[in-house]
Parts: sequence; structure tokens; C-alpha cells
Amino acid sequence: MSRPLYRGVSGIGGKPLAEAACYYDPKEPSENGIGGRGGARKRHLAAAAVRIGVLVLAAAALVGSVAWAGTLYAGRGAAARAAAAAAHRGYRRLQEQLVTDLLDIGELAGGGVRAKEAEVCPPEYENYVPCYYNVTDAVDVSDLGGGVVISYERQCTRDGRATCLVVPPRSYRIPVRWPSGKGFIWKDNVRISGQEFSSGSLFKRMMVEEDQISFPSDAHMADGVEDYAHQIAEMIGLRNEFNFNEVRTVLDIECGFGTFGAHLFERDLLTMCIANYEASGSQVQITLERGIPAMIGSFAKKQLPYPYLSFDMVHCAKCNIEWDKNDGIFLVEVNRLLRPGGYFVWTSNLNTHRALRDKENQKKWTAIRDFAEGLCWEMLSQQDETIVWKKTNKRDCYTSRKSGPELCGHDPESPYHQQLNPCISGTRSQRWIPIEHRTTWPSQARQNSTELDIHGVHSEVFADDTSSWDSMVRNYWSLLSPLIFSDHPKRPGDEDPQPPFNMLRNVLDMNAHFGGLNAALLKAGRSVWVMNVVPTNAPNYLPLIFDRGFIGVQHDWCEAFPSYPRTYDMVHADGLLSLEKSHKHRCSTLDIFLEVDRILRPEGWVIIRDTAPLIEAARSVVTQLRWDARILDLDIASDEKLLVCQKPFIRK
Repeated sequence: MSRPLYRGVSGIGGKPLAEAACYYDPKEPSENGIGGRGGARKRHLAAAAVRIGVLVLAAAALVGSVAWAGTLYAGRGAAARAAAAAAHRGYRRLQEQLVTDLLDIGELAGGGVRAKEAEVCPPEYENYVPCYYNVTDAVDVSDLGGGVVISYERQCTRDGRATCLVVPPRSYRIPVRWPSGKGFIWKDNVRISGQEFSSGSLFKRMMVEEDQISFPSDAHMADGVEDYAHQIAEMIGLRNEFNFNEVRTVLDIECGFGTFGAHLFERDLLTMCIANYEASGSQVQITLERGIPAMIGSFAKKQLPYPYLSFDMVHCAKCNIEWDKNDGIFLVEVNRLLRPGGYFVWTSNLNTHRALRDKENQKKWTAIRDFAEGLCWEMLSQQDETIVWKKTNKRDCYTSRKSGPELCGHDPESPYHQQLNPCISGTRSQRWIPIEHRTTWPSQARQNSTELDIHGVHSEVFADDTSSWDSMVRNYWSLLSPLIFSDHPKRPGDEDPQPPFNMLRNVLDMNAHFGGLNAALLKAGRSVWVMNVVPTNAPNYLPLIFDRGFIGVQHDWCEAFPSYPRTYDMVHADGLLSLEKSHKHRCSTLDIFLEVDRILRPEGWVIIRDTAPLIEAARSVVTQLRWDARILDLDIASDEKLLVCQKPFIRK
């Protein structure tokens, strides 16, 4: 049965709902990123006296209520005892509110000190992405001189973290709602320049108008992306592109602006776009602005932060990766990511008959073909510029090869910060299941007991988790509407929205567990996609998340997330504060929330579920970020609370 949410202690950190006091965690001020401020000694003594008085009053009230409830219970029948229990619960709610109000009065009477609000970053931080070389608006790359080498490799240090609020450009506008946002975006919301559009991915096609950018569906030359998808389906051996059968998750390397992924989404295929960090004209930033999954990622030195055997298809359309270099190690990484029987789709000018007349191109093509054979890939078809390979689903193929990479001896499933590995991984895994033998979408999201056993998850635990998240999502929708999930998300001056009235599209779950929030959102019919993040210091259920047909990534929340500013509509965290508290000597809560603020869109939402003390401490942190915040109780018996925050639209 659904556990009802009800409004409990409410506190605000921001301007529209201001005037509530901040609360500090006296045990670990540095852990929460909060530093006290000095004041007059008399003021502190007065405040302490008021707090002591409040605590005495609260204790007396609680003792009195217990005694009063006990007299009601004595000598009564079951019905009378139930009525007394209900009365006691109601009285307890009133007491909690009374204590909160008195604490607020105590803070005001004692001149309670608020944490200092974070400063706003300078304008050059508008598109700041930590861990990368960030070129500002004031700097032209060509002006740096030929001797300057700019590295776009991810290099994270704690000292490089921004301690200010990254605010949007002066002309930023709230993104267009899904699904309209798939077709056009506001030009000033992204950082673009003309030179990036002439080369690179096949799907870098768009029309730039006065204040918006539109993405025509006929992005693939004269044929259109629909014909391109139909061609791939035909090459794989499918009857039509409307039913890709066993294909569900797709990794699109240098995806252009997400046009291919947007098209596949209509076919129930979930596409993750990855591309290198770009100072301007970013594929990832524009793709996310359209509401298509994307993140910054590179094949250059390290493995991508996904488990092996996770994607049904890897797609590369003019993605500028030199597959013949470094002894084919980039193809080995593709092989690691592909499920048995998965497909590698490669579209390149190198594959045309005209290009292969050149001896250098012939040499490259021969090397790529030989590497593919050494990985036990079967070339299914070649049409025009496109080639489709199929990864073997038979493990014994690797023992019968004459040449090719060796099998990995040490085969870690967690690839976080791992260097590219020249050996073939995943062959010993229980997850080595051919895609044609897997449960198809959408049934695979539910996972049967046999599939769960692979991940060491009991079916009863999984069922309870699923039921709990179904209930929580229903409660989110009923309680928080119309603030977040309104049926009519119209701001003053807007025209009437078109169905399905989606206010949310890009959702990030900071501690995804089994992916239960993702599953519940889809079950409820919400047209969202979820970036399921598994913290590196949490149990690694990311393989299970991928096996359910979702997408996600491993990440250390003491580092910056590999995305551009203002790319998510909602960030959700269940138990993350408890997880971080259990690992001492790491980053502060303020550090984590500053990063959340960076990737969250203006007017975006944060929902944090955790124990009551940690939620109270977190509320005092978010006041520094100027978020509007409210604490809600989950139910009477639970020690957990919900912190619901909205990021304000800070204009310069």
C-alpha cells in the first residue's frame, strides 16, 4: 500500500519562500560545508537560553502526550485504542510543528546566523565544465598560438573545482518542453560557432534562425534519418525499422546533435550519445538541450564508465575515430561494451569504392578488417558508406582463432578510471548471454528470478524495491503537483501547452540502486529518460541497470559530472547523504550541491530522500545556493524525510 506523504516541517532557503531559519549539524560542520560566523557573546547566550527553553518545553510536551495517551489505552477496547493511537499521532504532528515554530522564533530572537550565500561566478564560467581546459568567450583558440597544445582529456583535481554559482547567459531562456524541444531549441541557450558544423558526425545538420535552432528530420543527406535507420535495420536482417527486436540500448559515438538518437527513441530504443569535450559547438550540450541522453566521453586513454556487455549496438557515423590506430584498441573497447551478438555500425567516407582506390585508405581498411576478424566479428553487410559487424555469441570462437587479442586474465566489471585494455573482456561473466536469447523490451525491465540471481539480488528484495518506487513516484506526482508535475505547466505569458504537457525530460538519479526510479517513471507513463548514476562508493548495480534496458554510469560525486552546465531538469538522490557520511575525509556536502547546481537548469528541481538529521543539515547547505527548499515527512513511523528544492532563475 502506498505510504502517504504529508506536509511536515517546512523550511525555505531562497527568496520566494524566505524567512525560515537555517539549521546546522553541530557534530560535523565541515562535513556539511558549513562554517559558523562570530557574533556578540550576549546574542549567543540568549539564543542558547531560548533553545534550552524550547527543548525543555518539547520534552515536557512529549512526556505529557505519552502519559495522556497511556490513560486512553488503559482499560479500553481495540476500537478505542485505535482511536487513541490516531489522536496521539495527530497530537504528535502538532507538537513537531510547535517545536519547529519555536526553534524559528529562537533563531530570530537570538539573531541566528545564516550561512553566507555562495557568490556568482564571473561571465566566463557560463559554460564551465570542470576537469577540462575551458576556453572563455574572451579567448580565441587561434589566438593562443601554434605552440600551445590544448588537452581536452578529463583531468580532475579537487583544487580545480568552482566554488561559485555558474549562472546562465544573459539571454538564456527556459528550454522548450518535450517533445517540441526535440525539434528546436533556443539559440542563446547553447554555445555555438559556425566552424564546428562543417565536419564531424553525419548528423551535424541544423537550421540557425534569429533566436532558435531547428533540426530537420532529413539530416542524412537527401534520404533522411528515417531512411538511414531503415537501411541499418535491413542490413541487420530485420523486417522493418519499426521493430528492432532484441536491440534496446545504443551507444552513439560523436552523435552530431542527437538526431539519430531522437529518431530511435520513437522506436523504443534508448541511445546514449558520447562525444569529446568541445569548447563551443558542443554535440553533448546541444543533444541534452534537445532532451536526448548524452555525456562527455572519449576513447582516447581510458575505458568509458560503463560495464562490459552493456550495449546492444554501437554506432559511429563519421565519428572521426581512427579505428586502425594503436593496434585496434578502440575496437577492443567497442567489443567490451557490446553484448554477445551485438552490432557495430560504422558509416564512413573511407568505406566507399572511390576512397579505397587510395593506397593509404586501403591500408587502413585492411587493418580494420583484420582487427574485426581477430575479435570474432562477422561482417553482415555493406551498403554505400555503411558497414555492419556482429559480435560473436560463441565463446569458443576465441579459442579457435589464429590471431587477435588475448582474453583478459583480470577482468574487472567496474571500469571507472581504468586505462584502455588491449585484451578481450567479459567472456567469463554470467552476463554473457546472446541478445537474441535475452528478454525483450519492455519485459526485460522487470527481470525474472534467474536474471536477478546473476547480480546476487533476491527476487523478493527486487519486488519490494519495485513496489516502493511505484508508490513513491505516485506520491511525487500527487503531492508535488502542480509545482513540478503540473498538467498545465504554463508560465505567465506562455501559450497553452500541447500534450503531453511535460515539464520534465532530463532526469539524473545520483544514487540509482537497482534503477527503481527509472522503472517507476516509465511504468507511470512519464516521457522522461533517466541518467542512472551508481556512486563508486556504493554497491555496483550498474550492470543490472543496463540489463534492465536502462542507461547509466559510475561516478564519484566528489568529482565533477561529465556534462555541461544547465543540462538536467531534475536531480534525485535517495540515501546519497548517508552514503557520503559513511565515508569520511571526502568532499563536503556543499561541494556536491555546487556541482548539482551547475548541471541543473534554472527552475529545475532537486528531490533528496534521507534520514531526518541529514535532511535538516542539507537544508542549511542549500540556503547558500539560494535554492527554494521545503522539508516533507514521508510518514509518521519513518525516520526519513524528503527535501524538495527548486533552483531559482538567477539573472545577471
